[in-house]
Amino acid sequence: MGRYSEAFTRAAEDREGFWLEAAQAVDWTTPPTRALDDSNAPFYRWFPDAALNTSVNALDRHVEAGHGDRSALIWDSAMVGQVRRYTYAELLDEVSRFAGVLASRGITAGDRVIIYMPMIPEAAVAMLACARIGAVHSVVFGGFAAPELAARIDDAEPVAVVTASGGLEPGRTVEYLPMVAKALEISTAAPGTVIVKNRPEITGDASEHDGWLDWDEAMAGASPADPVSVAATDPLYILYTSGTTGKPKGVVRDNGGHAVALTWSMKNIYDISAGDVWWTASDVGWVVGHSYIVYAPLMVGATTVMYEGKPVGTPDAGAFWRVISDHGVKALFTAPTAIRAVRKADPDAAELAKYDISTLQTLFAAGERLDPDTFTWASEILNVPVVDHWWQTETGWAIAANLRGLEPMPIKAGSPTVPVPGYQVGVVAADGNPVPAGEEGSIVIKLPLPPGTLAGLWRDEERYRKSYLDAFDGYYLTGDSGYIDSDGYVFVLGRSDDVINVAGHRLSTGSIEAVVASHAAVAECAVIGIHDDLKGQRPSGYVVLKSGVDIDAETLRSELVAKVREEIGAVATFRDVTVVPALPKTRSGKILRKTMRQIADHEEYTVPSTIEDPDVLTALAEQLRG
Repeated sequence: MGRYSEAFTRAAEDREGFWLEAAQAVDWTTPPTRALDDSNAPFYRWFPDAALNTSVNALDRHVEAGHGDRSALIWDSAMVGQVRRYTYAELLDEVSRFAGVLASRGITAGDRVIIYMPMIPEAAVAMLACARIGAVHSVVFGGFAAPELAARIDDAEPVAVVTASGGLEPGRTVEYLPMVAKALEISTAAPGTVIVKNRPEITGDASEHDGWLDWDEAMAGASPADPVSVAATDPLYILYTSGTTGKPKGVVRDNGGHAVALTWSMKNIYDISAGDVWWTASDVGWVVGHSYIVYAPLMVGATTVMYEGKPVGTPDAGAFWRVISDHGVKALFTAPTAIRAVRKADPDAAELAKYDISTLQTLFAAGERLDPDTFTWASEILNVPVVDHWWQTETGWAIAANLRGLEPMPIKAGSPTVPVPGYQVGVVAADGNPVPAGEEGSIVIKLPLPPGTLAGLWRDEERYRKSYLDAFDGYYLTGDSGYIDSDGYVFVLGRSDDVINVAGHRLSTGSIEAVVASHAAVAECAVIGIHDDLKGQRPSGYVVLKSGVDIDAETLRSELVAKVREEIGAVATFRDVTVVPALPKTRSGKILRKTMRQIADHEEYTVPSTIEDPDVLTALAEQLRG
């Protein structure tokens, strides 16, 4: 058996031994003697008799081991042209003092704190400070509209909001304080404490609001707070994800399982250890930012890069390469949409030639499917492994991956490779029975899920069951469709509701997208199923062209129709191709396919709170409804 097969088998057959051994990499105030408590299944608890502090594992233990001078966090802001570096000792000092600020306001273990901040170091400091005193943080993406912020305040019932005067986007600023004030006005659970980090680039002053505190003033007189030991099963954070009912779902992450899983993942999945420079190009408002900007890299003593900027436009398509060159980044983790944006703006990678990125060993992608064409382009220009991996807000870390630190495997374009040890992944038909290798169905994970995954939904047990557990007995429903090939490689084709029915034939829009994206003129695309009176549904493609490409729309359409017919078959009945200037996306890079379907079918739709640029959606609606 190879190292992967051995680890996977042991995690499945000797769950206790595998995870108790992994837990030895974590510092505990009370070490665990048990890994899993399944007495209240399907509500599983990891390391039920253990206690720890997450911020100690991220900071204190490295300083106490004599590594206080090691670089912990590098803040690189393309928006303000600044770089700020923190050693582990410096970051510990900031976190301890802000934890003291929170404690001075009466905030204690179990209290919730909303963090509504841009990509500045203080966002990470606030998260770690909450963890230090046992408070439960809930990070809301900076810039979310007041009603969305209020909905999260109402659900979490926080005792404090930590925010900043605003965020910076290319060509514009976003003032946060008016939105915070409005959210508190309409909320039914407005907290008594608001702390504001003033940014000199954005007007806004805590003193304008009665009782609000200025971050810098509060920090100036703060006494450092000691860490508070909490139960491994106590919540570390709540992270809200969109719900189909309109009410956001509060995914709950525990302290102990989270620390064990993320620590294990950094070495075994990403091949990152103490002293390595790691960059996750995401936002702290998303699960990727929680896991792999803030917590995991610090837990293993690595240097984490926090970037305020875009892959293009700040100032150009060489932004990523500059950051890698400037800071000696060993591995970059980003979303496929960011890679596609760079490719669209600079298809020949001319900007890359300006920088020395020889330190880069791996490019990791997640967030949505890494289409084969984008995979091929990135592989060719970077000449390093381009590794797709698949996970969700709910899981908190990878379900399927190519484990670069455990046993690197051959890469197959379009696949995130194999299930990570701890996850028993299957594919089932609508009746719940497993399907043969290579056949598409619903992707499920056998219970119990491994450590680090969701402990449930905040104060909503019924919704947790209904959303994830009721569809297939004994399994967690991922909501994604795909297949597992004869080599055990997982292929995720898209959300289950992106499977369309064309004249009785079930087709994945993801597989059609892969064909469309392979055309030389296409930078990115989306394929959705729209209503058809005859066939029930038909696929419709929306295409963004590469910069500088000049191709007649009818020529492009006929070539794409021919490619889909050749590679998928006439059954797809793919005929509709629309060239658009941009695709509507969430801030995390996911294309808003459901909203696009609603527009194309002339249904009423609501502009999602997670949208990156509402103007793109408005323009698309005008174009499609003509």
